[in-house]
Amino acid sequence: MKTYDWIVVGGGIAGAALAYELVKTGFAVLLLEQYETPQNATRYSYGGLAYWSGTTPITRQLCEEAIIRYYILSQELDADIEFRELDLLLTISAVNDPEATAASYNHFAIPPRLLSVQEACELEPLLNREAISGALTVKHGHIHPEKTSLAYIQAFLRAGGEMQITQVLQVLQDGVKTTTATYHSANVAICAGGLSRQLLKSVGISVKLYFTHAEIIETPPVDVQLRTLVMPANLQRFQLEAESTQVDELWNQPGNEPVPPILDAGAIQFQDGSLRIGQISRVLTDPYAKVNSEASEKWLRKSVGEVLPALENLPGTWHDCLVGFSSDRLPLIGAIPEFDSVHLFSGFSNPLVIIPPLAKHFANFASGNKDEIITQLSLHR
Repeated sequence: MKTYDWIVVGGGIAGAALAYELVKTGFAVLLLEQYETPQNATRYSYGGLAYWSGTTPITRQLCEEAIIRYYILSQELDADIEFRELDLLLTISAVNDPEATAASYNHFAIPPRLLSVQEACELEPLLNREAISGALTVKHGHIHPEKTSLAYIQAFLRAGGEMQITQVLQVLQDGVKTTTATYHSANVAICAGGLSRQLLKSVGISVKLYFTHAEIIETPPVDVQLRTLVMPANLQRFQLEAESTQVDELWNQPGNEPVPPILDAGAIQFQDGSLRIGQISRVLTDPYAKVNSEASEKWLRKSVGEVLPALENLPGTWHDCLVGFSSDRLPLIGAIPEFDSVHLFSGFSNPLVIIPPLAKHFANFASGNKDEIITQLSLHR
């Protein structure tokens, strides 16, 4: 019977990056993913890398490390992750004050620049000038999230890691039980995103990790040319996350909806010409809850169409996925109290930019070295 040093549960970008860094450090690692073709938050992500968005010493440090990491990541993983820099355009609603909105970004590492309506429309000709009072802009990184996750997995396998497609049913003190076998290890890392809370709850482990049901529309390659990554300057998602976690007990029952859904209207075009248009965020405490996809798609199309009219009626398919988050916008990383062999690596509100450096920090920490970053993000904080 083979025993691994680490079992990593979840094959999205968090699990893939962590498994790669652990095996590169010298550990024997098994990566478990439920689906052959994942339907997770990585799959439906915009792919944005908000290097500029650090607001505290720890987030600024991670963003700075991420810039360095991403510039060499394609070469290191020997795969094209479609890394590039583009203009992020943060639209300011016609009813909001541009100067006040711009001031709310002054505490970021690189505050975005305020644009007039005319300047915003010159930067992004698809904008509806009647819908905005201005916009903010800043240089923003971008990757293809699926290709990046796959690149990590392929590099992990080349380095000697093992992977199985199977559903984890139960976390054990010395491994995991799946639909196909029981695997044994000294440590287990849970990187299952929005499903992490449910997976741990099934074995009596309670963690303050939450999830939204995120909804987007994905188009095939189209002739419409979107020059920028468009998002609203007054994002509602972070407020929704904060409000929905105030009463943790509500999350112990599957039928609750702690706060109403919100819609942050935005869009990104990938290098193949396809678009992801979103997003609706719903706080439903049942990870398997079903929503009315037809009504959601109409709401999404109408809202995005107000800002970017050319995108409203494009052919596309509605999708949803779970997005994990914590109560303070920082991920939960490290051993679970009273279950020292079970670790969390989840709850990323700003995931793609900080996952690569955090995976390196975690692997360093797992090797027995002190790491202040991991200590600050522990579940004991």
